[in-house]
Amino acid sequence: MLTMKEDELNDIIQRWRGIEEQDLTCEDQQQLKNLAAACLSLGDGEQLLRITQDHKNQGIVKSMGWVLLAPLLKEVVKDGASRDHCRAAVTHLTKTCSPNKLLHSLLDIIEDIDPGTISETILILLPHLQLVLLRLGHRRAASVGLALSALQKQLCRLPVPYTEEQEEADEHGLGRCCSALAGFTKPFVEEMRKNSDNTLTSAEDDEMRTELLKFCMKSLREPLLEAELNQDRKSALWLFAAEIMVILPAIKESLSGLLFFNTLRKSAMPDGDLSKEARACLAYLLFVQLITMDSFPAVFSPVFTLQCNMEHINQLLSSKKESHLLKGLELFVKSLNKVEDNSLPVGLLDLKSFYSVPQNLRLVLIDCPMQHLRESGLQVFQLFIDKLDAEAKYKFFMCMLKTSNHAGVEGYIVKNIRNQIDVSIKTNGSRWFVGKELLSLLGLVLSLPQGAETDLLARMDMIMESLNLLRYVVIRDEELSSHADEWKELRTIQAQYLKTLRACISLSRAYYSSELKTLKEDQKLKAKEARDAARATRLVKSMTVKHENMSMSPQEQHQVLQSALVTFDLMESLINRVEEVAEDKKARSS
Repeated sequence: MLTMKEDELNDIIQRWRGIEEQDLTCEDQQQLKNLAAACLSLGDGEQLLRITQDHKNQGIVKSMGWVLLAPLLKEVVKDGASRDHCRAAVTHLTKTCSPNKLLHSLLDIIEDIDPGTISETILILLPHLQLVLLRLGHRRAASVGLALSALQKQLCRLPVPYTEEQEEADEHGLGRCCSALAGFTKPFVEEMRKNSDNTLTSAEDDEMRTELLKFCMKSLREPLLEAELNQDRKSALWLFAAEIMVILPAIKESLSGLLFFNTLRKSAMPDGDLSKEARACLAYLLFVQLITMDSFPAVFSPVFTLQCNMEHINQLLSSKKESHLLKGLELFVKSLNKVEDNSLPVGLLDLKSFYSVPQNLRLVLIDCPMQHLRESGLQVFQLFIDKLDAEAKYKFFMCMLKTSNHAGVEGYIVKNIRNQIDVSIKTNGSRWFVGKELLSLLGLVLSLPQGAETDLLARMDMIMESLNLLRYVVIRDEELSSHADEWKELRTIQAQYLKTLRACISLSRAYYSSELKTLKEDQKLKAKEARDAARATRLVKSMTVKHENMSMSPQEQHQVLQSALVTFDLMESLINRVEEVAEDKKARSS
């Protein structure tokens, strides 16, 4: 343990008092560090405080007292017996030493924070760092930027609370740090607010605004985009989000400009993807959490707002993270709810975002492992369809049938097509779901791209819905068209589809019946082997059902094979029903 005798300590201090500031060397700085270490190792923070506060030592302290910050702050974080004395010493140093040297020392401390003490160190350090920056005077924008960047770099290492319980416990201190960070920025934001009344702004003001904007955009990206926020439960992170939303207009950054017109200065966020994610979070805070919504301009129409927000929704839905997807779905719902049903024109579908968002939503429905997101996604999918006008619905259905490559999604679209046909009949509505246009749509629905080799079980949802739609169309054919040629073409499409489907069912039934027979023979053989106890147990065959590879027992395999045969029977009964209705209609018309 490093120790130092009282007389030796006094000799060193007396020697320093006799040296001009410019003559102090690195060896003197190291000796001062040793002196501090000696005091702290003995738990004698009081002596170190007396040394730093002694008016005779202020020349020394002002010149090189900054080297004491690291050991003093470390002792405060440790919460040892000398904590209060060390805290008082740090406060004295931040008021006395050169602010530039203090800043560099504090930045080094932040850079080297132990991963286990990030929040504790930042909470202790922030008031002192703020005081040092305020002491820098009017040329401090770059220094504020360096400090905020260093702090955010460390905060990004803290885990974001996932549940309400984790948020309330704040075990890792992220919520407390964000609250403290918001307070840390207040004097600099207030300075910008006061200066905003000036007609002419200085380069320093512009630089400070840019640094504060960087801070806001990075905060939106992390931790706020990752956090679960709820306006009914105003957590520390929710309040931090509210502070960010207040800072932006205070530094003369227009929310509508950032969201709708992408006025973000390149210097504020050099990475394009980070900028997009930050702006997407900004849209979420405004339109879903309604933070500062009361001051947002009301001049933007719901359709224009949706059109602009689609870029942000697309950014969120293109992610694989649950927090991003949740925010994207909620933002999509809020943006759609303001739009009237059946009002979105077909021209919007030519926009890139109006193609990308439904495609990303499709991936959520198909690939997302979280059921609650799939269920929410399906509700949003239907809400989007409801908002499209008739022509837009028609074009959207055509697009999804050509691109979805998923029987479940296609089946859902077919169900919507039937609903739209029904609406057109009852309201004598648009031409898009009757006559020639409907035939083009039915041509996509009533087709089996792989012909007789189609995997019926994989495409079961689509096939069952298509047969239900075909039966409905055959029943209502007189109401859907007055042109005989069109329905002659429909009968051709119908006949070809049903013929191919019957062939496919026949092949599939033969295959699955054969598999079932083989399975029964295998079970008999295994029973004989078990009785003889002469051979090892055969490996259970592996079968693929709905894209999941599962190892099944013989009983489970039997159940799956039997279920497949029942499905084929059900399909065939629907085919028979369609043909019966068609024959009955034909007989009555002749």
